[in-house]
Amino acid sequence: MSFIVETSARHVHVSKEHLAILFGADAKLTPKKDLSQPGQFLSEEKVEVVGSKGSLKMSILGPERNATQVEISATDARSIGVVAPIRESGDIAGSGGCKVVGPVGEIEIKEGVIIAKRHVHLTPEGAEAEGVKDKEIVWVKLITDGRSAILGDTVVRVSPAFGNAMHIDTDESNAISATSNLQGEIVRL
Repeated sequence: MSFIVETSARHVHVSKEHLAILFGADAKLTPKKDLSQPGQFLSEEKVEVVGSKGSLKMSILGPERNATQVEISATDARSIGVVAPIRESGDIAGSGGCKVVGPVGEIEIKEGVIIAKRHVHLTPEGAEAEGVKDKEIVWVKLITDGRSAILGDTVVRVSPAFGNAMHIDTDESNAISATSNLQGEIVRL
């Protein structure tokens, strides 16, 4: 079985409370484009993420979350001067902090800046077909023009709410010259 491999560019997830501070009391995220994972979307809203050496303009992905989280690449983290450990989305305890600036206000988050661990979203049926379980760490083969690779340390995330897709960050995508129709396949080594 193969699945689409998508590049997850830098982005921010915001809590409802922080959305109100950044964009105003009655602010709501405005969907711009649906993402591959059901119910997820790129919003029209953008913020500036500020570190000790610089800042980056970033899109917000919706819907709102319980906690604000900034997902960047290692290159992004170095360029703006923030600490960003490699973590699964949502695992922000003890991660880096930054300032987030919106058109109405700004917030300082003490933790929430991460480099997202590469992962494969699978439906229960997809996981069964692959013979893998939720949270299992696997290897994924990616065939590209001149930069094929097998990526390890890939966490499997299983839920009936998911669509089958792998997510890598922009550093990983650039390293393998990923294309928009790239397919991945779990391999046993």
